[in-house]
Amino acid sequence: MIINPDEISSVIKQQIKSYSSKLNFSEAGTVIQVGDGIARVYGLQSAMSGELLEFSNGTYGMALNLDEDSIGVVVMGSDSGIKEGDPVKLTDRMAEVPVGDGLLGRVVNALGEPIDDKGSIAIESYRKIENNAPSVIMRREVNKPLQTGIKAIDALVPIGKGQRELIIGDRETGKTAIAIDTILNQKGKDVYCVYVAIGQKASTVARLIKVLEEAGSMEYTTMVVSTASDSASLQYIAPFAGCAIAEEWMLKGKDVLIVYDDLSKHAVSYRAISLLLRRPPGREAYPGDIFYLHSRLLERAVSMSEAHGGGTITALPIVETQEGDISAYIPTNVISITDGQIYLEADLFNDGVRPAINPGLSVSRVGGLAQIPAMKKLAGPLRIKFAQYKELAAFSQFGSDLNQDTLDRLKHGERIMEVLKQPQYRPMSVENQALILYALSKGYMEDIELGRINKFQKDFINYIDKHAVYIKDEITEAGHISEKLSKDIDSMIVEVKEHYNYN
Repeated sequence: MIINPDEISSVIKQQIKSYSSKLNFSEAGTVIQVGDGIARVYGLQSAMSGELLEFSNGTYGMALNLDEDSIGVVVMGSDSGIKEGDPVKLTDRMAEVPVGDGLLGRVVNALGEPIDDKGSIAIESYRKIENNAPSVIMRREVNKPLQTGIKAIDALVPIGKGQRELIIGDRETGKTAIAIDTILNQKGKDVYCVYVAIGQKASTVARLIKVLEEAGSMEYTTMVVSTASDSASLQYIAPFAGCAIAEEWMLKGKDVLIVYDDLSKHAVSYRAISLLLRRPPGREAYPGDIFYLHSRLLERAVSMSEAHGGGTITALPIVETQEGDISAYIPTNVISITDGQIYLEADLFNDGVRPAINPGLSVSRVGGLAQIPAMKKLAGPLRIKFAQYKELAAFSQFGSDLNQDTLDRLKHGERIMEVLKQPQYRPMSVENQALILYALSKGYMEDIELGRINKFQKDFINYIDKHAVYIKDEITEAGHISEKLSKDIDSMIVEVKEHYNYN
């Protein structure tokens, strides 16, 4: 073997040129205490609040408490593989989740990892779970309707794209059903949906996924799931992760609907973390920044101006009350942050009124701005008449001698109640809603027996679909009911009543 000195010298020269005298420093931290999903780490003086830290077994944690001599870290996952004395290192990354169209139709955990056995996700990019809400200058007025498909909501408490509408009520009163109905109603409307399940039973989430799959709604929906068996830290970051996923689409000019189910459990998980981190407890043992926790989350729901893409995020946070007490700590906090609330009453639910919406305590602070003109014209008098009916119904219990005007109002109110009832998971288009409310407001249902109101609605819509579909097309295009169209609808109602013999 012949050694060529020139080759050796050229290799040595190349290595000298590429030699760098820079030294890579990395701070080393040590676990000094671990338990209940919380680790206390000594060292890491350069750690940032919210930064991801990596433990020796590959598990990640998020720095939440930056104390003088240690760091309080919430472990994202199980802490069983972490023990005292283990090294911890900085990642120079804030907590983030994968985002993009690859998440459509998928079920992921709070870290954005797939849990639906459908393989890996095609990740386009990552986004921090904590982001500043868009400034006032970047926003525009909420004036486009987001139809829920539920007559009682679209008529009485309408929701606009970019709005934050709270769904509040006792357990088992149909809060989740309203959110799922709204997601089902977005089919074919170019609205992406994100459903965030916080602290729910895995069986409940599985049932909801099945409903969405059978309706073909999973193709435009992402499920972010942190069940009751997950750690408090994963339940805490789940809504922020879901919001980051939604923000990516919003910044691309898309309309997005996000459901937080529910923020009561989210507050409880944050309380657990805060107490384990030994933060001072306040009212009901919640930490002092519990208000800021939800305000910084919900303020990210926005209607962006055209100059900033024109995308929207509509938020439907859900809060559970105890015995209908909306003046409790968490409900009042979230009510003050949102643009209105849909209040579900247990008594109405038990009386068979579904959805069990109380129109007196429900309100939309955007309201008529986000309704098509036809619905706005029909719904205005409806709300007043419904409120009058509730008062008269309570008064009439104490008096037997009622005049004819009072009896007529009670009769009309009963029909309003009947019309606003709607089966679960059967959203209705806004054109059909407008036609039914038109028939109600014009008094065409007064002579129909209460038990046959539901059949009349179905027959009326089917008759329009068969013989006068142009009526619905004109309502869709124009947004209002013209005088000529009004006459056509009147004649159709008369024909339906004669054909099916409702008189």
